[in-house]
Amino acid sequence: MKTIDPEFLRPRLKSRADVSHKGDYGHLLIVAGCQAMPGAAVLATGSALKSGCGLVTLHSTAYAVQAAVANFPSAMLSEDPDICFSRIPEGLLRFDAIAIGPGLGRAAQTEAAFAELLEKALEDNIPMVLDADALSILSVHPELLAKIPAGSVMTPHEGELKRLVSWENPEDKDEAVFALCRKTGCVLLSKGFHSEIYTPEGEKYTNTTGNPGMAKGGSGDVLTGLTGGLLARGYSALEAVALGTWIHGAAGDALTESCTAEAYSTRDLIDALHLGFKALV
Repeated sequence: MKTIDPEFLRPRLKSRADVSHKGDYGHLLIVAGCQAMPGAAVLATGSALKSGCGLVTLHSTAYAVQAAVANFPSAMLSEDPDICFSRIPEGLLRFDAIAIGPGLGRAAQTEAAFAELLEKALEDNIPMVLDADALSILSVHPELLAKIPAGSVMTPHEGELKRLVSWENPEDKDEAVFALCRKTGCVLLSKGFHSEIYTPEGEKYTNTTGNPGMAKGGSGDVLTGLTGGLLARGYSALEAVALGTWIHGAAGDALTESCTAEAYSTRDLIDALHLGFKALV
């Protein structure tokens, strides 16, 4: 088992050319939120804008996109006509990666649109970050696992992971997760204290940042947007999730040190992401 730490990450960091523009750094599509859960979309959008990718587009409901532009005006917006995800945005080829799942909901039209998006992303070879309700849909429609594009990332917490695969004894978990990685071609992040990363090649990595102060609603949404932005930026699936998880945890560690584990929010976590990046340069 390998360790995700600065020594692992620093050689993999990408630089920015002096002569460059926003189109050189990738375009992320975020599909998140529904009328009842707009905040997840806003959090994912905010963290993606701190990832270094050049462009971020949020596709969500009218309520969520209004909230997103009020909080993060540099995001671009694609409004779904329904009160949940029901229609995929046009022109998918302009996107370098897709992050989907936070606050998405499980409406019938959402499940249908998700299946269509998977097919289009697979056809266009666009890698994805799959989280939250996207994983819940996959757990009840396992036939969709075959439609996940190569080089994608899954980010389940323990409960979501147990709905995707099963194991009886703790020592059986690794092989069950590796089998899912091989089946889908995905890198998988098992979220928790010192989160673990699994690859289709049978490699396992353990993260070294993070603390219980991050156990608050929305922390996973922040990680999804950050990882998606890194994937769009041009990092591989393993690099994106390793870098995203470490920076996310480092931001939480900095906030816990300055604010205590109790007294910061997931919006504060977005505002502290720069501290994780700064620790690596």
